[in-house]
Amino acid sequence: MGETAQNGWSPELVRWLDEQAALAGFDVAGVAPVSASENATEKLSAERFQDWIDSGRAGEMEYLKRRNEQGVLLRSHVRAAIPWARSVIVCAAGYNADAPLSVAPAAEDSGWIARYAWSGRQDTGGSQDSLLPSDYHDELLLRLRRIESALHDRVGCETRCYVDTGPLVERTLAAEAGIGWIGKNTCVLNQQLGSWMLLAVIVTSLPVAEEMPLQIAADRCGSCTRCIDACPTGALVAPCEMDARLCISYLTIEKKSSIPEELREPMGRQVFGCDICQDVCPWNRRAPVVRREGLMPRRELVNPSLDWLAALDEDGFRGWFKGSPLERARRKRLHRNVAIAMGNSRNPRLLPQLELWSASEDPILAETAQWAARKIRADRAL
Repeated sequence: MGETAQNGWSPELVRWLDEQAALAGFDVAGVAPVSASENATEKLSAERFQDWIDSGRAGEMEYLKRRNEQGVLLRSHVRAAIPWARSVIVCAAGYNADAPLSVAPAAEDSGWIARYAWSGRQDTGGSQDSLLPSDYHDELLLRLRRIESALHDRVGCETRCYVDTGPLVERTLAAEAGIGWIGKNTCVLNQQLGSWMLLAVIVTSLPVAEEMPLQIAADRCGSCTRCIDACPTGALVAPCEMDARLCISYLTIEKKSSIPEELREPMGRQVFGCDICQDVCPWNRRAPVVRREGLMPRRELVNPSLDWLAALDEDGFRGWFKGSPLERARRKRLHRNVAIAMGNSRNPRLLPQLELWSASEDPILAETAQWAARKIRADRAL
């Protein structure tokens, strides 16, 4: 070992981290300090998170509400869940693809799957044009492990890796690590990559010296409110403030129960996630297209046909989406979302499928399909 944990993060070690992150396949990396005792900034952040939870804005995401033995919300502060933490390595990988935006013109009978969920990896045993489903959680964790292993070889410290799986608020840590600033759409924005970034973190026991300069990015959103103005459900209730219960990503992925009727029409054609607030962001106009093994876009998932998605049986769903982010929604929830998109398409050609679903044994799908069919028939009657 060339260094010890007591030495902590030095400029030299941070430069080494940048090199290792690039070798592992990340575009940018930084280190966020974790104080031994809660400072004023961390206390304010914890209070805001507590208020957000107390207001009910987390919806049905129970994992965000978990507490430690002392009754403190695990995500209110890194050390609430990981007492030995003294710093967090934050790595970001761009995922922008050379493909249309969700707000661009598209066929009326097509749906939209969030850009990050298009990911695939090369099928080494098949066609060169064929991509197998992949999930950024798995892909980035492999990259993190390489950095973690190299860090253990260089210094003595305790570590823990997470890719959206830990009791952490990654975007706050990303801002503190200098990856970017938190935009008004609540996404982390980087001057070069925009918000098309996937975050991965390594919690470490390495302290950050007080004299170590922190690379906190300046807020460059200015007076722009395009993301807030474009959100069709009003989920961005204020700059940098979201009510998850209204967010289309939450509704299509996290919410297991029936989606409130007043939110269905504003959902438009979104069937898994939503990119609208990112698509309209000026910073994303200059974001580079990134082609990275394991995170390549599967072209079949760009503006997919609602007919095709509706026709997927369990075997078909597993074949296309097992090992991908869409597996999280499961076929039942995906079809609920497709039914809403069908209703919003106002296309009478889709009525037979909706009528079939209206008799489904799944009460949520049946009710949603009935709503969508009524919507199409009412539009035809005008």
